[in-house]
Amino acid sequence: MLPEFNNTEVAFKYRSNSELKKAKMLFSLMSSPSLTSMGIKMTQMALSWRLPVKGLIKSTLFSQFCGGETMEDAGKTADMLGKYGVGTIMDYGVEGKESEAEFDKAVPEFIKAIKYASSNKSIPFVSVKVTGFARFALLEKLHSGVTLTEADKQERDRVLGRLDKICGAAAEHNIMMLVDAEESWIQGPVDEMTDMMMEKYNKTRVVVYNTFQLYRHDRLVFLHQSYERAQAKGYHLGAKLVRGAYMEKERNRAAQMGYQSPIQPDKQSCDKDYDAAVLFCLERLSGLAVFIGTHNENSCLKAATYMETHAIPSNTDKVYFSQLFGMSDNISFNLANSGYHVAKYLPYGPVGDVVPYLMRRAQENTSVAGQTGRELSLINQEVARRKS
Repeated sequence: MLPEFNNTEVAFKYRSNSELKKAKMLFSLMSSPSLTSMGIKMTQMALSWRLPVKGLIKSTLFSQFCGGETMEDAGKTADMLGKYGVGTIMDYGVEGKESEAEFDKAVPEFIKAIKYASSNKSIPFVSVKVTGFARFALLEKLHSGVTLTEADKQERDRVLGRLDKICGAAAEHNIMMLVDAEESWIQGPVDEMTDMMMEKYNKTRVVVYNTFQLYRHDRLVFLHQSYERAQAKGYHLGAKLVRGAYMEKERNRAAQMGYQSPIQPDKQSCDKDYDAAVLFCLERLSGLAVFIGTHNENSCLKAATYMETHAIPSNTDKVYFSQLFGMSDNISFNLANSGYHVAKYLPYGPVGDVVPYLMRRAQENTSVAGQTGRELSLINQEVARRKS
């Protein structure tokens, strides 16, 4: 059965009237690029000055887009989503650390999340960012291809060892692991390490997924190459398909440093490559599993229609749809209501530590054409339905 993305009763059944009202206020504020930009700057400034703003952040952006400060808090949110057939991706949202001690401390947190997820059938995935346990400058150096010092090599090996521990725990506890994408100038070593993990752990089923950002004009070709590599080396490809989250930063850096932007020339090109990537994966499910991460209703409907017309069961473990917690509930809950596998990205962690994630969400809602308007329209539609 194909989903009806305009069904707001299904989309917001899990939200109380007060929660809808708060969401309406937030998306209204984010509809203004100038207000959003000013709010981000003021928040960052207040935190740097150690002003008492965490309570305000927690009651607004944090409550809308995050599952809680602790894994147990996130687990309660996962249980709630599970009642509506929507799974959860546990995302320990701490990033931007720089010390070896902090990196070593992060690994047990990811493993703890994996073990916790294995005890909850509503949590099929855990996600990880390599920048959560690797220095950005090291990844930059690895990507550039310069000669490494002995200290660099040892540090790289420690990063790989951390990723291996995490992916090994996922394989042991039957949890799928999503390795998030990073900025283009550090993505090379992330791809290489993730390929190594897929080759090691995806022999009989997909445990590890790499992320392909299709707002880059070279990623569709890279997806094809990744599939060919997996076929040649005898493992299953895990393909997490997203449009991308660093567009403005990528374009600005390319302009400042005088190289060709890796970003697609326009939205149509991005949409074309994204839908082509989804089709490529759906046609090859015997050798891969695909994770369709998008807030684009048209892309989701095309994928669901292909599955229905080609007799691919809606509940196959080879296909998952996903949206971020707090966004596009009309897609997530209506897909789940129609029998498709869906999982919400659910970040959690101390409020101060997940601020970089929250700032990206605010920027994304401002920069993606029509996203905030669509969210507001659906919320207003549901408010009116409940009143009537």
